[in-house]
Amino acid sequence: MNRHTVTATESGIYMPGQQSLYNTAHACLLTPYGLDDRQLDDVFAQIMTHQVDYADLYFQYSRAEGWSLEEGIVKSGSFNIDQGVGVRAVAGEKTAFAYSDDISLPALSQAAQATRAIGRQGAGRALGVLTKPAARELYLPNDPIASLADADKVALLERLEQIARSLDSRVTQVMAHLAAEYEVVLIARHDGLRAADIRPLVRLGLQVIVESGGLREQGSAGGGGRFDYAYFTDDVLRDYAQKAVHQAVVNLSAKPAPAGEMTVVLGAGWPGILLHEAIGHGLEGDFNRKGSSAFSNRIGEKVAASGVTVVDDGTLARRRGSLNVDDEGNPTQCTVLIENGVLKGYLQDSLNARLMGVPVTGNARRESYAHIPMPRMTNTYMLNGDKSPEEIIASVKHGIYAANFGGGQVDITSGKFVFSAAEAYMIEDGKISYPVKGATLIGNGPDVLTRVSMIGNDMQLDPGVGTCGKEGQSVPVGVGQPTLRIDGGLTVGGTG
Repeated sequence: MNRHTVTATESGIYMPGQQSLYNTAHACLLTPYGLDDRQLDDVFAQIMTHQVDYADLYFQYSRAEGWSLEEGIVKSGSFNIDQGVGVRAVAGEKTAFAYSDDISLPALSQAAQATRAIGRQGAGRALGVLTKPAARELYLPNDPIASLADADKVALLERLEQIARSLDSRVTQVMAHLAAEYEVVLIARHDGLRAADIRPLVRLGLQVIVESGGLREQGSAGGGGRFDYAYFTDDVLRDYAQKAVHQAVVNLSAKPAPAGEMTVVLGAGWPGILLHEAIGHGLEGDFNRKGSSAFSNRIGEKVAASGVTVVDDGTLARRRGSLNVDDEGNPTQCTVLIENGVLKGYLQDSLNARLMGVPVTGNARRESYAHIPMPRMTNTYMLNGDKSPEEIIASVKHGIYAANFGGGQVDITSGKFVFSAAEAYMIEDGKISYPVKGATLIGNGPDVLTRVSMIGNDMQLDPGVGTCGKEGQSVPVGVGQPTLRIDGGLTVGGTG
């Protein structure tokens, strides 16, 4: 395998464009504790005594805050600082892992002793790295928590509530939550590679309740990404408030959704969560290596309708799911998963890539230093087609338009899913007729892919609210898609 182009320096091997980030991370995570690169090499020497295939150290410092408003008052605030190091050794399919919130040479040595027991006799086989250099700055390495005074954070939430209440007299409750995180990570690998990242993240969420004629409905909206609080201008706040109030008011007049199999039109943007849950997880390398995915051993096969192209792209600037490097130090990339209906590949971390004999894709992710990395999605979305949303709606004689989604569940092994529509409408004779509520979409992800009959030209990414859970670990992600028409294969579970 061709190896990544790297630059050798006195203290290690760095990804191109990484020196500045590494220096900052070094000053935050190593220098205060009397650690340097040579001592890290000594730790690896302890681990590699038993010639394991691979070993890495993952240092992390994170600072997070959250502010919540309810009944016109900011009732709660939280602040948390955490730091530590995870030590991992890999031999064959076996992984040994230890972590400590004490960043010190004795703690590292103790963790190294714990992990090297997994080693086996014989020459180690190094895991490959990406062949594409990474010299990028997808987001500014700034601390979003420090970007706004605490009093101004409270005022921001109060202003959002005032805007929401001003839009409609039927708004009776407003709940909002503001959160930010500043994360510094430093990755050291036994092959000498050093990488670092400084990851800002903010999110603002809003929920409103409206009441009229004895009926109560709710709506929600929000967004965020890898930037600071300056993003949340009055225009952005008004946009969130309008969307939340609109959703709630629409549901006040909504009729119970009918039940049965019918044509479904999915809206652009956040409804891509269905793509993420019902299909994306099935394209992660670990499930396919173990043969537990509906897509296992199907590379090169037609798995979706013609025109369906799905990618996972961790390189989108300032997006919630983007990373300069993944949690093994490999640069993220745009990976084509399905191209014109044909399965092209899976999302890989180093362990699964080596065992499957394929290149890594820069998709190793972990919740924190206390967790092992695994192949995870970043920003997963379907590319544009050639139809306008209006054409797609006009083509449907009888069906449902799911404009926005709520929660859902999926069985990764079978691909079966259930999703609730937060905002939906009936389509009759090519026109949106009336709103419906209580609609759930029930189907099978791999099957639904084959039933996409029209693809819109209006691809949107979600506003920056997604969090993905897998094996007890949560990481921020992005989703997206254009408007889609799906013929059959989807059962609408309703109350009408």
